[in-house]
Parts: sequence; structure tokens; C-alpha cells
Amino acid sequence: MKRLLAIELQKIWKNKASRVLTLAYFIILSFIALIASVKFNIGSFQLRIADEGIFNFPYIWHFNTYIAAILKFFLAIVIVSMMANEYSYGTLKQNLIDGLSKKEFVLSKFLTVFVFAASSTIFVFIMSLILGLCFSSYTEIGIIFSELEYLVAYFVKLLGFFSFCLFLGILVKRSAFALGFLLLWSILEGIARGILTFKVFPEGNTASYITMLFPLESMSNLIVEPFSRLSFVKTIGTQIGVTQIKDYSVHWYGILIVLAWTYLFMLFSYKLLQKRDL
Repeated sequence: MKRLLAIELQKIWKNKASRVLTLAYFIILSFIALIASVKFNIGSFQLRIADEGIFNFPYIWHFNTYIAAILKFFLAIVIVSMMANEYSYGTLKQNLIDGLSKKEFVLSKFLTVFVFAASSTIFVFIMSLILGLCFSSYTEIGIIFSELEYLVAYFVKLLGFFSFCLFLGILVKRSAFALGFLLLWSILEGIARGILTFKVFPEGNTASYITMLFPLESMSNLIVEPFSRLSFVKTIGTQIGVTQIKDYSVHWYGILIVLAWTYLFMLFSYKLLQKRDL
């Protein structure tokens, strides 16, 4: 397994575009720290983001994983390009000629996806811990390490999303078309969600129970937006008469759904390679 992973990481590092995108992803992730210095002047009222508790433990785990997940498209481009280059440069066929089985090939890609997801999770954990220790009003050990399930959800979310991108790269063979297909799939899920919610099941929670099984929707549901948890947002909502009760928890069944899709995407990738004449 180490040999397979080493081969894939070497391919990525030797590709200039992939190397730049990977480095840019982690550099931009670190820019979350700059949010601490952002100030808004609204008339005589001054708002400093860091003073509103976004870096307080344990809220920081929720906030940072949600923001970091938005940047996952940088690595998605790397993964799709990684697969497209296998076809463009003929390395896939050469690897198979050199004795690498199709099962080992798919495994090597999955290991790369796993390493990307794990590295990003560890990076977010360290960055959040540092920011929290610097800005949080609560530094008790029990509070610091509570709600770490958001990191688990973040890792699973990236793993599922990158596996989907890998499958699209194998299916479409061209990075631009694969990313276009990803956008199209997202739009189709949105249309389906709208039809189910407003036309088919306008009452009750039936539509949400169905749409939570969609691949991209299931990944999105793992980490709910954190902004409405902030005290000043709640205060504004109360003043204008808006009270919203939202479940911010990370649910075990949501993680299982995304893991199931991850397994299916890797299985589909393997079956596709088995049937395809390379």
C-alpha cells in the first residue's frame, strides 16, 4: 500500500498545476486566521468578527470545518486532473502493462483521496486549536475537546466528495467535462429537491428524508451552517421576530450515508475500469 501511495503522490508532485493547487489549498485554509482581524464599521457601531465568539471553543470546530469544506474544490480539481492525466499521458495503460492490476490502480487512487482528506482534517484541527487557544474565552480541557465530531464529519465529507470526483474523472476522462458534470449533478439535485419539497411532498418531512440520500446533499447535510448559532445573529433574529430552531448536530446516520456513497463510488470506479478497454 505504501508503494501504491508513493507512486500517486509522486505523480501529483511532479505535475506543476496539481502541485500549485494543492499548496494553494492549504495556504488559503490558513487564511481563516485572518478573519480574526476583520472589522466592520456600521455608522458608529464597530464589529470585530473575532469578538463575536467564532473562535470560542467548542464553536470553532463547527465554524472552521464548515468554512474549510467550502474550499474543497481546489483539491477536487487536483483529483479530477490526476485521473484525466492518466488517460492523456497514457500512464494508466503503462501501469497496467508494468503489472499493476486494475484493483490496485483504484486502490492507489483511493489511498490518495484518503490522504488528502486526512491531511486537510489534521491541518484544520491544528489551526483551529491554535486559534482557539489564542482567542477563545473558554480554555477548559473538557470544553476544548468537546464537539470534535465536526472534524469526523469534515473528514467523511471530504472523503465522499473526493471519491465522487475520482469516479467522475474515470467516467468522463477529461477534467473540464468531469467538473462540468459535477456542476450539472449539483443542479439536478437542486431541481429534484425543489420538486420533491414544493410539488410532490409539500407537507411534512418526507422530501427531506428522500433528499438526504442524494450524494451531494448527504455530504452537505453533515455540517450545517454555523452562523445562526452566533449570539449576535440570534439577537438580531429576536429583535425582528425571527426565531429559528435548527439541529446543528452531526448524526451517525448522515455519516453512514456518505460512507455508503464513498464505497459505491469506488466500486463503480473499479467496475468501470474492468469493463473499459484501455
